[in-house]
Parts: sequence; C-alpha cells; structure tokens
Amino acid sequence: MAYNTIKYEVANNILTLTLSRPEKLNAFNGEMRTEMMDAFDKADADDNVGAIIVTGDGRAFCAGADLSAGAKTFDYEKRKDRVDEFGDPRRPDGSIDYTHPLVRDKGGMLVLRIFESLKPVIAAVNGPAVGIGATMMLPMDIRLASEDAKFGFVFNRRGINPDGCSSWFLPRLVGMQQALEWIYSGRVFNAKEALEGGLVKKLYKADELLPAARELARE
Repeated sequence: MAYNTIKYEVANNILTLTLSRPEKLNAFNGEMRTEMMDAFDKADADDNVGAIIVTGDGRAFCAGADLSAGAKTFDYEKRKDRVDEFGDPRRPDGSIDYTHPLVRDKGGMLVLRIFESLKPVIAAVNGPAVGIGATMMLPMDIRLASEDAKFGFVFNRRGINPDGCSSWFLPRLVGMQQALEWIYSGRVFNAKEALEGGLVKKLYKADELLPAARELARE
C-alpha cells in the first residue's frame, strides 16, 4: 500500500511512523486510519523492525479528527456515500447497528490495532495531541513528549463520547480521579501537567525528543 497521510521509515531496526498531514496539523481521517493499521500489520511481519516510534510531521502530533465535513462528521445517518461500500447499517426495524463498519469508532479500531502490536511502540509527542491524537497514544507502551506539547480529551466540548477505547485505557494509566477530571472538563492542558498526571514518562526540548525516543527504542 502506498501511503499518503503517513511516512514509514525504517533505520537501524527502528520504524519511525510519522503522521503526515502537516497542513491540517495531522488531523485524523479514514485514510490515515487505514494506512496506520496497514503500517502496523507491515511492521509486525517484518523481522527487521524491532521497535516503533510514532510522531507527527510539523508542529503538531495530531490535532484530532478531521472535522472538515462539519456536523456530518459524526452524523452516520447522513453518510450515505459509504453505504454502497459497506452496506446499510440500519436494521429492519430502523435502528442503527453500531457494530457495523460504517458506524464503528474508527479511532477505536486503530487503538486496538496498536494495542495488539507485536513490537514495542513509543509515542514521541512533538506538539498538540487532541481528541484521537491523545487517545491513540494511550495503548502505546511508552509516551515521551516535547515540552511544547499540549493534550486534550476534548470530547465533552464536542458533545460526543470519548473515542479510541479511552474510557478503558486512560484510568489504567493515570488513575480514575485524574482521568475523570480531564474527561469531564474537556480542557487542553500542557506537557508539565501531563507529566505530573502520569500520562507521559518524560519531557524533552523539541530537538531532543526524537533522539531520545530512538535511544530508548535501541535499548
């Protein structure tokens, strides 16, 4: 598969997987989800890959879901353009089958694939990580961040439930009380708070982040 939204680079037995839509702050869309899942499949099958680093291109890690479709982004009943591909998600009684591929949580599909990775996965969070940008790093084994990074589980402020299996992963990383405060408020917080709250292991200056992640990957 040719990749349009990510970069796949292997050197010294380390795969650097870079989210690469810098003009959109690496906003997550269906194409990125498909490419990332394919990349993890490819890495699992490659004995030359011993560890994986996930980072972002430009000044962001991932600014969350691409909301360029406006309100239709989360309105599954109006997304008729994909019914031909996956079939109609409506049951005979008119209700929605939420296990259907058309309406499944795309972030959750990726998060579970990362969780099942056969190789250690290190997040190198180089900038803002919001929404799925924050939840996709939760199943990664170790999370490092730039001092300039920001984080936000902003779902409450969008009127939607937290995505990416985050209601399961986040309390196990930071404790129930901290997880609930970040989820209930939906606010964006800085790297220092992320470190103090246990979301990330260590902070680095921007130009030291990737070298530190690579050194950890080598170990």
